[in-house]
Amino acid sequence: MKTDFLYDFISKHRFAVLSTVSSEGNPEAALVGFAVAPDLRLIIDTMRTSRKFTNLTQNRTVALVIGWENERTIQYEGRVIFQAGKEFNKMLDLYLQAFPEAMERKEYWKDIAHFIVVPEWIRYSDFNDPLAISEMDFLPCKVKPAT
Repeated sequence: MKTDFLYDFISKHRFAVLSTVSSEGNPEAALVGFAVAPDLRLIIDTMRTSRKFTNLTQNRTVALVIGWENERTIQYEGRVIFQAGKEFNKMLDLYLQAFPEAMERKEYWKDIAHFIVVPEWIRYSDFNDPLAISEMDFLPCKVKPAT
């Protein structure tokens, strides 16, 4: 399994189920919109008042499920970084291309936040005949402190 294959699959999707963990250790899941970069980083937005944002400030590990059509899916585990600067702006441009309406949301949702997910492990599963399951590990990323 190669990065190009994963990027092609992931980029055909706009939504995923994101799982976070509360400070009490409880799992919480939400449907989120995302954009993907060729290096498989994802960018997602949320409200600073949401449970997921609170969870992410305390525990940066996340899991996502992307795709479910035709019994093909990606399981994606990674770490969240809150980033600023030139690299973040490139990711934000990707997000705004996928969700142009997000520009309008920024005008009236004043507490919107964007975060980037860096992959640590990805599994692609195709449950059709023949069954195909492949996994890819990534080097652990260095998580920057929340800003």
